[in-house]
Amino acid sequence: MLAEQIDAGLPEAESKVWHAHPVWFLDGNPVTGFATRKHNVQLLFWSGQSFDEPGLHVEGTFKAAQARFESVDEIDLEALARWVQKSREIRWDYKNIRRSRGVLAPLTPQTR
Repeated sequence: MLAEQIDAGLPEAESKVWHAHPVWFLDGNPVTGFATRKHNVQLLFWSGQSFDEPGLHVEGTFKAAQARFESVDEIDLEALARWVQKSREIRWDYKNIRRSRGVLAPLTPQTR
């Protein structure tokens, strides 16, 4: 269900399996993906900390945010659609993070 919703919201994105998980890319930058964990599914937005959205929680040391779901019933489809839309509009440059020595640069003017 997550893959269908993401595909519908990001039809221009390239989707592929990356580090054993489905991930969607815009212009070579990862924007969203998910992973099946032992007790839940982790939905990740690489620039999600900049979305200013309830329901997303800090993940890692860069700009990623996540939501975790134990069942499909827990997924708010309206919130998911907003998050997917924001993943297109608000992006940080993960594609060049090695070249910039770990410093993330904004790709969109709305990025904070």
